[in-house]
Amino acid sequence: MDYMDAYKKWCEDPIFDDATKAELKAIEGNDKEIKERFYKNLEFGTGGLRGIIGAGTNRMNIYTVSKATQGFANYIIKQGDDHVKKGVAIAYDCRNMSPEFAEATALVLNANGIKTYIYDELRPTPMLSFAVRHMGATGGIVITASHNPPEYNGYKVYWEDGGQVPYPRDEAIIEEVNAITDFASIKTMKKEDAVKAGLFVVMGPEVDEAYDNCVLEQLVDPDVVKNSDIKIVYTPIHGSGNKPVRRVLQKAGFKNVYVVPEQENPDGNFTTVGYPNPEDPNVFKLAIQLAEKEGADIIIGTDPDSDRVGAMCKMKNGEYTVLSGNNTGTLLCEYICSRKKELGTLPKNGAIVSTIVSTELTKAIAKEYGLTYYDVLTGFKYIGEKIKGFEQNNDHTYVFGFEESYGCLSGTYARDKDAVVASMLLGEIAAYYKTKGMNLYDALMELYKKYGYYRETIKSITLKGIEGIENMGKIMDTLRNNTPKEIGGVKVTQTRDYKLDKIVDVTSGKTTPTGLPKSNVLYFELEDDTWFCVRPSGTEPKIKIYFGSKGESLEQADKKIENASNAIMKKVDEILA
Repeated sequence: MDYMDAYKKWCEDPIFDDATKAELKAIEGNDKEIKERFYKNLEFGTGGLRGIIGAGTNRMNIYTVSKATQGFANYIIKQGDDHVKKGVAIAYDCRNMSPEFAEATALVLNANGIKTYIYDELRPTPMLSFAVRHMGATGGIVITASHNPPEYNGYKVYWEDGGQVPYPRDEAIIEEVNAITDFASIKTMKKEDAVKAGLFVVMGPEVDEAYDNCVLEQLVDPDVVKNSDIKIVYTPIHGSGNKPVRRVLQKAGFKNVYVVPEQENPDGNFTTVGYPNPEDPNVFKLAIQLAEKEGADIIIGTDPDSDRVGAMCKMKNGEYTVLSGNNTGTLLCEYICSRKKELGTLPKNGAIVSTIVSTELTKAIAKEYGLTYYDVLTGFKYIGEKIKGFEQNNDHTYVFGFEESYGCLSGTYARDKDAVVASMLLGEIAAYYKTKGMNLYDALMELYKKYGYYRETIKSITLKGIEGIENMGKIMDTLRNNTPKEIGGVKVTQTRDYKLDKIVDVTSGKTTPTGLPKSNVLYFELEDDTWFCVRPSGTEPKIKIYFGSKGESLEQADKKIENASNAIMKKVDEILA
């Protein structure tokens, strides 16, 4: 069926409601818009769905969400009665249509005989991961598009360990979703009937309390917080972190927490920021105003589903400076390792996990404390998989894990990054260093003095629509098939192609496997301790290029990155010309 036939079917078929038909009839004659909405089915990938909200096969709506859920239900049923009986946990964030998508998801599962445990209102993604484990569910679903722009929503699937569905289970679920070609085959039922049958279950406050207790156990030294007068400005950026972050900070003992009032309440349009990403300093404009007024030591912001955290700290001159995801990750890593060693609580078989696009500084920290370091692909599900592996093999104790994209996890109560625990621990380390007369920037400079000056940056190339997908492929294919011998006059010494599972030593020509799952990612090491990594984003229409280097000073490291960045961006422009 071509896109116009699909469009006509949605406009005429009685299975689609009047509001959907009205929305589609309003674009009649706009061939480009119709094609964008119907030229393909919204792809159910390894993490689930993510797309623009609206009517059409290539959009997030009740019908595409229900189709994905029916596929997931079919997969669960095929795993046997035990999996069906255990049920599925469901959470949702502040985005437009999130409550509606969550309820539709539950009712499709219920109609298939699968019990659902759903939160009574919006909750962070890590609380869904926790609930799967706490409720003993067979899986979980969270309705969120993380930090994407307001027009997006998404649907993420988890399995019984609380982690996002790993390979090859993800591919088996994708097959079940793709096998559904007729929306009329999707089962659903009325909410009152599902409640009466004991299939639609709302989780109570005891689940929140259990989660809070697990987060509070991650305080390295509770006395540091109790004895502190540190001032924190917090913004949930209109998202799901507002209640749990504030609740946990209060329980931990922080006495001076100020919340940005304009960004306190849920708002799917993210009215004050537009793009609700704590990686973007612009989201902190209102927080900075409040911080200056209250004399705050640190600013913390969480994204809509509260799995990512951004931070700023007060400098000696009273201004506030941004800390990157690599900065906060390594500061937390060093603090947790050093203080646990000091307190005698650092495990001898401890492990640190981070991603291939994150700072190399983490490896140096792990080595300093005698811990094993593990590299994984981008995506916190791979860190979650490592935690599961440590527990199954009983070979390592998970100490800490993070990725450069502002996500980390301390503890194993969840299997996804958690901005709630990160907010609490950032408060703790800010309080600790304040007792030393230092702010977090001072602590970062001490980290560089100890281990070397590591710097990182990222360039994103947005490529929207059908042409964008073609251009992403063009960039990856060109770099893969015509590997550059030098970048900015600096020799390439090693290449890693995670799609072809090979590492090539450029000098000797020796080839070895990557040891990681296959993924469309290219990594290049240069002669001067600089590296860059190219990968299409799994959640946005972007190609992301990550850069990192180590120097004898910040200036030297920055200069190396600038050289590599200018050269590779010029090369990309040539490819797209």
